[in-house]
Amino acid sequence: MDVTTDPSAPWLIVGLGNPGPDYAMNRHNVGFMVADLLAERIGGRFKRASKAQAQVVEGRIGPPGPGNRRVILAKPMSYMNLSGGPVNALRDFYKVPAAHIVAVHDELDIDYGVLRLKLGGGDNGHNGLKSMTKAFGADYHRVRFGIGRPPGRMQVADFVLKDFSSAERKELDYFVDRAADAVECLVIDGLERAQSTYNS
Repeated sequence: MDVTTDPSAPWLIVGLGNPGPDYAMNRHNVGFMVADLLAERIGGRFKRASKAQAQVVEGRIGPPGPGNRRVILAKPMSYMNLSGGPVNALRDFYKVPAAHIVAVHDELDIDYGVLRLKLGGGDNGHNGLKSMTKAFGADYHRVRFGIGRPPGRMQVADFVLKDFSSAERKELDYFVDRAADAVECLVIDGLERAQSTYNS
């Protein structure tokens, strides 16, 4: 996989989720939660993108000087299974290479709160990733936030669209904070460093 890119090219960090207050605390919306925290860290507020069905914040991550990176934080407003269209429009508008796109998303096959970072790969049944891959290929980074498997016979669709449990919420802020740290490390220091630090 060729990931050679212009180091000065911007990064597009996409938090995946569903728009609207009814979904805000769903497990499926953890990508939005991480994006919101990153926006807070850079002192920005999400606003409607003029070129895509998404909300965006532009800013920089990292220390002052040559070590910092220009980033566009994005939350697609199209609903999860149509995320690829808005992300592709932003990719074109900001001229972001695929290897500078980071999708932050919930992951069923990882225990709650555990992170895994990777470049490329399959979608593992995740509709947001499926839509993005269909739109512009699979060669983008993923920050996978573990939510665990549904209990008993609960359907996956029901589980991901339920709010985090009261027990999970006690640690949610910590895990979201750690995921935001992992995104920053990936953008500033690269995938290998971020994996060695945050893949647990």
